Amino acid sequence: MGVGSDTMRMIATVAALTAVTLGGAQSARVQELVFPIPEGEMRYALSVPDGYEPGNPRPLVLALHPGGGRAPYYGGAFMRQVVGPALRDWEAIIVAPDAPTRRWTSATAERAVIALLHAVMEDYAVDRDRILVTGFSLGGRGTWFMATRHADLFTGAIPIAGSPDDDALDGLGSMPVHIIHSQDDEVMPFAPTLAAAQTLEDRRHPVRLTALDGVGHFAMGSYIEPLRLAGDWMRARWDAAGR
Repeated sequence: MGVGSDTMRMIATVAALTAVTLGGAQSARVQELVFPIPEGEMRYALSVPDGYEPGNPRPLVLALHPGGGRAPYYGGAFMRQVVGPALRDWEAIIVAPDAPTRRWTSATAERAVIALLHAVMEDYAVDRDRILVTGFSLGGRGTWFMATRHADLFTGAIPIAGSPDDDALDGLGSMPVHIIHSQDDEVMPFAPTLAAAQTLEDRRHPVRLTALDGVGHFAMGSYIEPLRLAGDWMRARWDAAGR
């Protein structure tokens, strides 16, 4: 499914437009919008650095929110609280949708998210070699799902507190993966994540596991600094590959 940029602009409903400081040298313009999908619509938040210029392509980050209570623009709240502060130095375009179903791993969610990303890439100059997918818990599971199915789009993945389940790890291609998971997570077991990391390492895949100690699943603020460091690792991998 593809929606042109002009169509996207015409149907987008701006629920709020706020300048928020993410802690870097520049602030970011965060819009809360609506994207049309065959099933109706999908809300999403879009963060664009104030210094954005069409002649200077930016990294693109897809941020997948966790489960739990889902007020409208729940993805935007996750972006503001965790992803934005962690990756502030990237000066990236960040897309944070609300899952159109109860999970990121449904065919409906997959089609909607990928169509949204392509629409954003029509509207903004994006560095196609630096497109990251990340998410927490439900979104961590969704990160594995999206990355293993769309290695032609994403060039990096940072799943947080989520395991790949039955996702085919071969689908990652050569994509660098930095996994963040707490050994003391009381909701999402650590063992499947450790097994996935070991499998990728055995295959000489570019992978790093950050195993946290003493951090509970709901201590979301404790994951900001690990995500920042994972972001540094990812950019170093991209630089080394000449991306």
